[in-house]
Amino acid sequence: MTAPDDSARTRPELVVVVPVFNEADNIEPLLARLTPVLERVAASHRIVFIDDGSRDATLETLRRVHAGDPRLTAVSFSRNFGKEIAIAAGLDHADADAVVIMDADLQHPPEVIEDFVAKWRDGYKNVFGQRVDRATDSHLRRMFARRFYSLFDMFGETPLPAGAGDFRLLDRQAVEALRAMPERARFSKGLYAWIGFKSIGVPFQVAERAFGSTKFSYRKLTRFALDGIMSFSTLPLKVWSYVGTVISMFALVMAVFFIIQTLMYGIDVPGFASLIVSVMFLGGIQLLSLGVLGEYIGRIFAEVKRRPLYLVGERIGVGGDAAENPAPARHGART
Repeated sequence: MTAPDDSARTRPELVVVVPVFNEADNIEPLLARLTPVLERVAASHRIVFIDDGSRDATLETLRRVHAGDPRLTAVSFSRNFGKEIAIAAGLDHADADAVVIMDADLQHPPEVIEDFVAKWRDGYKNVFGQRVDRATDSHLRRMFARRFYSLFDMFGETPLPAGAGDFRLLDRQAVEALRAMPERARFSKGLYAWIGFKSIGVPFQVAERAFGSTKFSYRKLTRFALDGIMSFSTLPLKVWSYVGTVISMFALVMAVFFIIQTLMYGIDVPGFASLIVSVMFLGGIQLLSLGVLGEYIGRIFAEVKRRPLYLVGERIGVGGDAAENPAPARHGART
């Protein structure tokens, strides 16, 4: 039997990744509930905060909590790159047997992690929190969420578990699979489902935010929804072939109709209104199809530039070779 390597011996059993953006007021209340849970369920643990370019006192708070407990570490971006990129950075800096991803606003109850770990010890490698309802969301946001998931179920190539989000535990093998994915326009919920592995959901009740308000505007949510559908479906590209075929068949039928009408009744004076409506309809279809093509081409353009997925402005309590240059072949993350 071979001896375990040094990294396996020093690697913590559990790392919690917490993306933060202007969450200075939530960090210490989160730690007050999270730390006792981790000390109870894991032989060793570490918490990695990913500061996504916060403009409040988040970074100062992270420095202070690290000074009191070296297990609380942080990576601060050079600017705001978005939550999906922050999650990817957290996985890059999470060298552990298992990784938990959660929000800092206490809408993800830390106590549920105990159930996550129990399922992980039973052999599950992708344990996700399954929200019971969306009572904390506004009516409009709940409606948009339902429409998005119904569209994703229709068009997406990978089914999403109902109620699943970013709150989850990933085994080291699942983390390595996610780190191998290089895309820039990231839709993590789809990536979690795409990698597969033995998965199970753990129901939980979403709590109200402890402090502050959500950072996701409807504009950001719309962009996020487009990234999700276009990253996991080519149907928006293919559908225009069917639309073009239907319109062409309709045009052929109308041409035959007008030929017969002309032979039987003579030439009729064409209507101005019907002509304008037809031209505008076909022009709108063409512009819409070009817009869909542009969305896909824009994503291809972003991929081929091969820019680093994120830039690190500061690391707090994160050391070692792996942390100094995390996954260079995948993300090319730089300090």
